[in-house]
Amino acid sequence: MTMFGTNQLLVDKHVEFIQNLDKKQDGLEYWMTEHLRVSGIYWGLVALFLLDRPQALDHEQIISYVRGCQNADGGFGGHTHHDSHLLYTMSSVQILSMLNALDQIDGKKVTKYVLSLQQTNKQTNGQTTVCGDVWGEHDTRFAFIAMAVLSFFNTQDQLDTNGIVEYIRGAMNYDGGFGSKPGGESHAAQVYTCVAALAVAGRLDVVDRDRLSGWLAERQLLCGGMNGRPQKLEDVCYAWWVGSALDILRRRHWISAEKLVEFVVSAQDEKGGIADRPGDVADVYHTCFGIAGLSLVRYPGLNEVDPVYCMPRSVVRRLGLHKWQDNVPESWSQ
Repeated sequence: MTMFGTNQLLVDKHVEFIQNLDKKQDGLEYWMTEHLRVSGIYWGLVALFLLDRPQALDHEQIISYVRGCQNADGGFGGHTHHDSHLLYTMSSVQILSMLNALDQIDGKKVTKYVLSLQQTNKQTNGQTTVCGDVWGEHDTRFAFIAMAVLSFFNTQDQLDTNGIVEYIRGAMNYDGGFGSKPGGESHAAQVYTCVAALAVAGRLDVVDRDRLSGWLAERQLLCGGMNGRPQKLEDVCYAWWVGSALDILRRRHWISAEKLVEFVVSAQDEKGGIADRPGDVADVYHTCFGIAGLSLVRYPGLNEVDPVYCMPRSVVRRLGLHKWQDNVPESWSQ
């Protein structure tokens, strides 16, 4: 019996669920989600690595496929012959890193692509934004992704880090949370991207730690699950978005791990996979972030996940990316 009682994670069923995802090609859903193919591989692979079943998928096949998603501009699309986007570029780099194959792509081309999406607006107090693709949408997600992706290639010093930090500071609200851009409502997923970006940049001093930790802790509801903002339903994925930010802030103990585990486990499908909440249909996205959330609270048998890069800590250490921890203020350890 562990501190989590009898709440059992259906490991073998989840592995089988992930293995079967690419075998359902006769269904409409498979083709309707073609643009998410790279994301799906990343979600599945993270779950398998944390479950300590990394060999459950064919690594060489994955590497070949992901390399085929890289475009001439250096970025990656969500599927072969799809336009490049930062979201899929990040997932592709993470996939190749986990499979120890990052040297099979040209890091200089990836760096050039990311840098091409950086924009400095002199009318916004020196804030620098990063677009998701050539069409110009920008928010705090892409600011984080730009810094994270370039850190894999040790080229993040080519970004206007100070300008990006000012953009993130501008997205911070009175409640301590962060929105998708300055003026946007605080949202747990955006909080993760902003706090993680500041961790990579070595600027966690920007965060109002106590106020933000309180706001994040309030996301846990009586059922044990968490929501992304006030007055919203609980959702398994926030076990990651909320939990990772609290972990970086060294405030993971501000929530009930036992209640969170109870909620995530209750959202499992007996045939494999985890849904957003009990009774709904399981999918690989919630399976990934549900398991990652359990890893954050040290669910027994799971490999530890890094709260910044959402990959196993062992991979992050191998790449030398664990150095973000040196940027955490010493006073936070108290």
